[in-house]
Amino acid sequence: MPIMTEPQNLASAPPSYAVDSHAHVLDSAAFPFSNPVGYKPAPNEIGTSQEFRTVLAAHGLTHALVVNPFAGYATDNRCMLDGIAASGGRWKGVALVGHDATDAHLQALANGGVVGARFNTLFSGATSLEGPAGLRLLERIKDMGWFAQIYYHDDGLLTLLPILQAAGIRVVVDHCGCPTVDQGLQQPGFQALLELGRRGNAAIKLSGAFRSSRQPWPYADCDPYVQALVDAFTLDNCVWGSDWPFVRVPRRMDYGPVYRLLERWLPDPADRRRVLWDTPCRWFGFNAPEDSHAGR
Repeated sequence: MPIMTEPQNLASAPPSYAVDSHAHVLDSAAFPFSNPVGYKPAPNEIGTSQEFRTVLAAHGLTHALVVNPFAGYATDNRCMLDGIAASGGRWKGVALVGHDATDAHLQALANGGVVGARFNTLFSGATSLEGPAGLRLLERIKDMGWFAQIYYHDDGLLTLLPILQAAGIRVVVDHCGCPTVDQGLQQPGFQALLELGRRGNAAIKLSGAFRSSRQPWPYADCDPYVQALVDAFTLDNCVWGSDWPFVRVPRRMDYGPVYRLLERWLPDPADRRRVLWDTPCRWFGFNAPEDSHAGR
């Protein structure tokens, strides 16, 4: 599956349905920020669920996997849940939960459309996977039928892998594993990620290239990493995400250039359909709207 040198026209053969598998909603007016120790998003980093629905529609995407952001909200998932409730069954969620989450709380999240829990290793105060409490939480969310979504930088996977393997849980990895692009494909953390992909119980989000790249768009220095991930995980375990509304960036970013990267990476429309629809359906439980089970 060769990576293109120049993007063409993503709309030339759009799939009937398409999922943005990584985005956030932040609405500081309706849901004031409640994380006193976390990063406080600036005005250019805020995007409401209504604004996100507009962005999706404008670019021909129909569904979304929304991730509750540690920035602003931490384990307060209400803003995300409100967006899911207003989506007509087209959104699902990835929650942030603490070690002290009750069974009733986890079930309420599941009833609200949550299908996974995210663990962010980058910020002090985020829920840790280390120790007995971390392993117990993984076991509980596995019992819910959820996956563990992990966010780390550089070689952070090396610390997480033994814990995840002990729990035997399905894993979703954020943002191509956030490799250090100037250290090459052989860096230990990235090689461990490729091996994780070959085992078949994990999915990778082809997202966040702008966070790893040392170059301007189209972030060509990330191409070898994306190619290696597609080869290791296969398209059956690759999904695409925008990372809208682009938290922790110095100025407002546009959705279109980030979306166009997918055609650069996967020039075959059939391959893009797998990443945008078939694989998210299997991993996250999406259904076409005319399906009578849509949104369940």
